[in-house]
Amino acid sequence: MRKVKNNTLKIVLSFFMLTLGVFLAALALETFLIPNTILDGGVTGVSIIISKLTEIPISLLVLVLNIPFVYIGYKNLGRGFLGRTVYSMIAFSLFLELLKPLEPFTEVMLLATVYGGLLLGLGVGIVIHFGGCVDGTESVSIVISKKTSLSVGQIVLVFNLVIYTIAGFIFGFNRAMYSLLTYFITFKVIDFVSEGLEQAKAALIVTSKGNNLSKEIYDRLGRTTTTIKGKGLISGEKEVLYCVITRTEVFELKRIVDEMDDSAFVTILEVSDIIGDHIKSNSKVIKEK
Repeated sequence: MRKVKNNTLKIVLSFFMLTLGVFLAALALETFLIPNTILDGGVTGVSIIISKLTEIPISLLVLVLNIPFVYIGYKNLGRGFLGRTVYSMIAFSLFLELLKPLEPFTEVMLLATVYGGLLLGLGVGIVIHFGGCVDGTESVSIVISKKTSLSVGQIVLVFNLVIYTIAGFIFGFNRAMYSLLTYFITFKVIDFVSEGLEQAKAALIVTSKGNNLSKEIYDRLGRTTTTIKGKGLISGEKEVLYCVITRTEVFELKRIVDEMDDSAFVTILEVSDIIGDHIKSNSKVIKEK
């Protein structure tokens, strides 16, 4: 019973966060970007171009143009992709329509670009973090990536460069360059928010004090380590500790290693994904020295 209740709460929380994310994304578009003819990428960017030329509501275009992309994503990525994505796109379209009467927050292009990009990245990053999607080109990019050697990011960039080039001919390349700058700001914020401060890092520590160092890492960070026997060409027998930590724990880990074994060799690596339970105990906290 408790498990069912917890699952229900998680679902409610995730849809609340999806709603918050699409609201922020729509707010960025309606108050910073669209009034200044600064484009987002993907389907939203195409929708802005068509709307400016035909006066068809952007909210309607975003919804309609995303349908074939959602279908392609569903056929190739499965049902798990569908529910949250459809909800996100419908909510995004509704918020675009509801926020349309708002006056632009600024007409200064650089300010609109920076603040619009930051707010849009925050909104879309939240949506992605909770399993949603507001732009169908992302799902198509995932499908293409699986069948080619290109990454999702590279494919999305190609899509967007084509859109910005077309926008340059229609609205002027000054607007296109601001749109490109917005894209890079948005991309960086999305990456940070969707991965978060809890983004995983892998630490490899070559040391001669493996047991003591492992215990100290567990006591202060609550992280367990895996010990591998190693041998250096010059240094001889060593132990290699493998530990998964978060971005915010990197500094403390370095401090622990420096205190316990100043001759240790430490490598911090990016982790793209984690399968299995490596999470630390909630009862563990970092002790202040």
